[in-house]
Amino acid sequence: MKAISELLRATTARALPVVRAVTADKLTAPTPCPEYDVRALINHLLHVVVNFQALAAKKDSDFSTTPDRTAGDDWQALFADETSRLVEAWAAPGAEEGTTGSLGLPARTVGFMVLGDLTVHAWDLARATGRRYDPDPDVVAELGPAVEAMAPMAREWGAFGEAVRVPADASVFARVLATTGRDPGWSPR
Repeated sequence: MKAISELLRATTARALPVVRAVTADKLTAPTPCPEYDVRALINHLLHVVVNFQALAAKKDSDFSTTPDRTAGDDWQALFADETSRLVEAWAAPGAEEGTTGSLGLPARTVGFMVLGDLTVHAWDLARATGRRYDPDPDVVAELGPAVEAMAPMAREWGAFGEAVRVPADASVFARVLATTGRDPGWSPR
């Protein structure tokens, strides 16, 4: 069992090239998340990354509004900086212990929530922009059981859609995507 910070570092390393490759003309492209285009998904993901830094420090989070952080030219650098801060926050002593913020959930569960968001939304962005995204195998191995365990709560909160059926021989990551309500074969066409 790896530390959340190690898993986040591995996911960030794979997500950053996808985010850096998003061009202005792709910001209005659809994503596998029907409620988000690329711009809205990036803003959502940045908002998640910032709020889960606070949750790692056992502080409250504020998901009430999502600011537009893509308005300037430096949002990709901002994403790199904020994900680096996220990794640092979850590497701090005690970050994985006890309960976290107003969510009142075990800290490690909350860590897997942000790991799932970052991993799955990197795939969403890659699909939406025609990029390749291969998640870290160690991340997927640990994320699979965590996503399965969180699925009922995540569906109740509206964070996951209904599970999508996949073949019995689907990869672990395809099953993670399907559990979150995504079609692993989704294409913008």
